Amino acid sequence: MKRIAVLTAGGDTPALNATISGVVARANQLRVEVIGIIKGFNGLLNPEVPHVHLNPLYATIPELDSTLGGTILGASRDYISSDDKETTALAASRLAKLKVDGLVCIGGDGTLNGMQALADLIPVVLAPKTIDNDLGLNYLDEQDEWIRDPDTTHKKGYQYRMRAGREFTLDEMVNYVTPGFATAVYVSASNVQRIRTTAESHRRIAIVEVMGRDCGMIALGASYGQPDMILVPESPVDPEPLVNKLVSLLDYQKHAVIVVSEGIVDKDGLPYGSVSASQDPSGNFQYSGAAEAIKRLFVKELGNEFFTRKRRNESADAAIFIRKIGHTQRGGRPISFDRYYAQQLGGKAVDLLMDGQHNVVATLQYRDKGFYLDSCTANSLRDRWGVIHARPLSKKFYDSKRFKPSNLGVEYLHSIFHNALSEGDVESGRSLFDSAHLHRPFHSVNVDINKRIHRLPVE
Repeated sequence: MKRIAVLTAGGDTPALNATISGVVARANQLRVEVIGIIKGFNGLLNPEVPHVHLNPLYATIPELDSTLGGTILGASRDYISSDDKETTALAASRLAKLKVDGLVCIGGDGTLNGMQALADLIPVVLAPKTIDNDLGLNYLDEQDEWIRDPDTTHKKGYQYRMRAGREFTLDEMVNYVTPGFATAVYVSASNVQRIRTTAESHRRIAIVEVMGRDCGMIALGASYGQPDMILVPESPVDPEPLVNKLVSLLDYQKHAVIVVSEGIVDKDGLPYGSVSASQDPSGNFQYSGAAEAIKRLFVKELGNEFFTRKRRNESADAAIFIRKIGHTQRGGRPISFDRYYAQQLGGKAVDLLMDGQHNVVATLQYRDKGFYLDSCTANSLRDRWGVIHARPLSKKFYDSKRFKPSNLGVEYLHSIFHNALSEGDVESGRSLFDSAHLHRPFHSVNVDINKRIHRLPVE
């Protein structure tokens, strides 16, 4: 291969530029040209295919900085459908016009599903990214645990669910952790720590909502901020033990901090925060109101008198406040763990293409208390119906009675975070108070990248 392309798809994460940097660095060593497709699969749907040469003369362009969050190539949630043969053929022909011999897609399970359309027409490899840490398997045979239940209310006529799952060891996990997750946990746990002081000072209940549509990994990791309870989508909310736990906390420490994953469900498996959840462009449900729903539950169950009789607050509504960490989990400078392994996985993706591997995923594996690079086929992640699912937080990682990580969950988190920060991460905070920030406008990397964009002529 003499020329490859790279694109970033799905939601942004802090480690995308680091992964692109790893792709380009390895390509430079192998004397391979790298073309960056602007705005993910959306760029391939554009007849002009806006693109950037990322390593002219096998030298990385200066705009590509592994410490810069987000992606200089831009991203979108547009995908190519495997059922749309005409559009797929057009996309492949446009890559052929660019004289591209292989494609690296950087993304999560949605991107992996999306790139299957191109897999029959051009060599393609996935470099993983997702703050949700939901790409892969908890154990190799996990995809066999999926069940389809008939459901006439669903547009497909069925709903997916998983069996309880078996016991497993950490070295069985396929794609142990994805770039972006560590930084998202760092941001979330830091926010939980800071919110604690307000809740503690004013004898209030803080409900902190973190991202996690179908996977509670970020909520689990937010345990580093020492919340009193965490709620995850994989464990349906049971109001009675939850309220009882809250009451005992308030009796003991006069306040509480609860971390809620945005995708938590009730006993019937329905979204706790929204009865009619909307969908994003790629078909993912966008849940809103999980934290609000938990607050309403507490207000109803405790009532105003619970708080007024002890002169802690004028009402239940005033005693409970909500904070959503939101997109800050996905933004900003990636911490050392993400920067390093994102670059490694980007380089691994290039090696896989050069070795003739096709429709595979570069993976980060764990064994003997250390990490190493490997790969798996896209087929190994499919269920019996050919669908690639988001990896759920294993119930073996969560103690639903304590609302805390289980012993295995603690071991898993420790393996990732015990050395996840570097001195550079700490020192980077000093740059915030650079006096130049007060009088210089922000300079977007998009301005400089736009000067490098080339386009195919439209016939």
